[in-house]
Amino acid sequence: MNFNYRPALIVCENRRVTLRKLSLPLLFAALCLGQATWQIVTDPPGVDWNGLTGAKKAGALRVLQSESCTCGCSMKLAECRVKDPSCSTSRKLSAAVVKQTLAGKDSNAIHAELERIANEPPSVLDDPIKINLAGDPMLGPANARITIVEWSDFQCPYCWKAVQQLKEVMRQMPGEVKVYFKQFPLDIHSQAEAASEASLAAQAQGKFWEMHDLLYAGFPDLSREKILSHAKQLNLDMKKFTADWDSHKFKARVHAEEQEGEVAGVSGTPSFYFNGRKYNGAFDAQTVVALLKKEFK
Repeated sequence: MNFNYRPALIVCENRRVTLRKLSLPLLFAALCLGQATWQIVTDPPGVDWNGLTGAKKAGALRVLQSESCTCGCSMKLAECRVKDPSCSTSRKLSAAVVKQTLAGKDSNAIHAELERIANEPPSVLDDPIKINLAGDPMLGPANARITIVEWSDFQCPYCWKAVQQLKEVMRQMPGEVKVYFKQFPLDIHSQAEAASEASLAAQAQGKFWEMHDLLYAGFPDLSREKILSHAKQLNLDMKKFTADWDSHKFKARVHAEEQEGEVAGVSGTPSFYFNGRKYNGAFDAQTVVALLKKEFK
């Protein structure tokens, strides 16, 4: 399976709160205020309010605060969005609340729609979301019709296995696919964050994908000596590379991409999104190519 690991959880008044899933002010508030926090948040993470303002937004927010998430967490939708932004169930149901509110449905009709969605079999592709790709390393033609976004961890064995599968997807669909890479080093992997920062230090010198390939080719050795060897092999400016790496110049960016992923619904690595739609299946080239050709004609 691709989705093996979840970021660490802490317990707050017998409820789960996911580390690094909230901005620092929200996290502090969550720890101090507990249950009350989600009830005062007016913009839960990952909820697109586009088209909803004023009274309609307030009404939709009340629905989010009263309807339960059906992922098994026993939380209200707004509560789940605040405490576990990676939950794809609360994201999907929240989007349905917004859509139904825009259509002029009342609370009873919205409740019926949420029950219908909850009883649907799980989909291979979630509804599309907006993903900010500014500055992210990209591989493939800029005008490719299919955009694949991968959140990955350089120390994850499943990410390592996915590298060749992704290259095979691109080989079988020449000119049709472009790939963006986002960082998601897991807390359980002690060398992953340093490797993420090193890859971005290499990107600063135009060599992200070359470093990406060497990091995975040498898996699982992500020692400092090995990464410095990769940098020398790529003929990087070693003084600049080590200065950028050792100063943790890109640490904030790594954490920002983790938070982006958590809000987008990433709960493990690797996680793939096809034209903004989260993929919930096994990542093997044959399956993925068939799906992409069917869904994105």
